Amino acid sequence: MTLKTTIALAALAAGAAAAAPAAARDVGGVACTSPPPARCVGEACATTGDLANLGNATDPKTGRKFFLDYPCDLKPGEKVVFILNLHGAGSVGNWQRHYFPVADYKETYRLVVATPTAATMGAITGGQGPGVRRWDAAADDEHLKNVTDFVLESFGRSNIRSFWLAGHSQGGFTSSRIVCSDYFRDKVDGWLSLSGGRIGQAPFVAAFGPPQADGSPPAPRPRPPLSGATPACDFSHVFTVGEHEIETLPDTSPWAAKYGCAARVRRPDIVDDKPGYVWDYQRAGYKVWGTKARPGKAEVFAYPGCRDGRVVADVVRIDKGHTEGLEPKVTEELVKLIVSAPGGKLQQVSAD
Repeated sequence: MTLKTTIALAALAAGAAAAAPAAARDVGGVACTSPPPARCVGEACATTGDLANLGNATDPKTGRKFFLDYPCDLKPGEKVVFILNLHGAGSVGNWQRHYFPVADYKETYRLVVATPTAATMGAITGGQGPGVRRWDAAADDEHLKNVTDFVLESFGRSNIRSFWLAGHSQGGFTSSRIVCSDYFRDKVDGWLSLSGGRIGQAPFVAAFGPPQADGSPPAPRPRPPLSGATPACDFSHVFTVGEHEIETLPDTSPWAAKYGCAARVRRPDIVDDKPGYVWDYQRAGYKVWGTKARPGKAEVFAYPGCRDGRVVADVVRIDKGHTEGLEPKVTEELVKLIVSAPGGKLQQVSAD
């Protein structure tokens, strides 16, 4: 090979490299890995210590750790969907990453997923025994804002096609509490409730909660009256729940009515032949609370034709309780609902 040929080939290679989009391997100082880091499966999650890992990213204002998962082949300027994924009471962020393993689909659906951990150990209203880790406004709201700011700054506000809150149990109620707050109302495009309350409530069964020490159901607790109020801001809403957790799923939705959606339609069932990653290892067995993770089936109900393309849907996991981790296909169906919904709030803010 002559020197001239070598120089020509080098120039061609340099030109091709310049033309090819660069892969994002380290965004915001967080290295990207696929499959996602700190993963475990089944019984191993109870013994390896992986679930105690609080994250691969750091809130720069507080030093608190959180998990950040994003596509390792992300291109500069590429649009993504951002999901802030909140665990329930008594849990931590990495358990939530396994319960709702949305990060498994980060490459396929171009997702950025931030999963923090609450700081507070406190009692649950009506509960007994020692306090559990739970979201608290005074202790955690600023952290959730910081995590959101970190993502917007790291990936570019204008590149966030849509932004969703997702929360399991008390994390879902926390999402409901903050979604129309001053900080989040002009940013969040959707709320996914994972057994964390429905707009137009699906009432929990009377004996909802973890089993007693001998495995028997908990004593029924008085439930507060359901509020008929609807949130005072705009967003899409998807609700998913285990069949054994609720008395019944309403066949109407005030949120669907707000956006002029048509009557609900039942979509094809989702059948999973693989189990989810995790369950409540110490208290599995009471069907309302949840058993060991298993394959399953889910029923999907959607309200079509909503104004502005809003997505309103319910997903009921058959023969499931509160803590059994979501299976892969039902997780993907929830992701499809999320990415099918309109976004744009953050772009509107950027333009202001």
